[in-house]
Amino acid sequence: MSTTTSRLTKKYQATIPRPVREVLKLRSGDVLAFDIRGKEIRLRKSAPADHQWSKALESTLSEWSSEADEQAYRDL
Repeated sequence: MSTTTSRLTKKYQATIPRPVREVLKLRSGDVLAFDIRGKEIRLRKSAPADHQWSKALESTLSEWSSEADEQAYRDL
């Protein structure tokens, strides 16, 4: 197992280190999935089925779809 790190910016953004990009074969515009189990997070390249599931779920989250929410979370 190897370990690599990345620092968060003030906007909570991080650069994905080259070794991780290479292993996951990431390209600009790819979508990432974060699988959460307790305090363990697994990062992976999102599959098309993940996109379909997210889109299907989107309409059930209407409590976060106001213009105020869009402005508040735009930079995340």
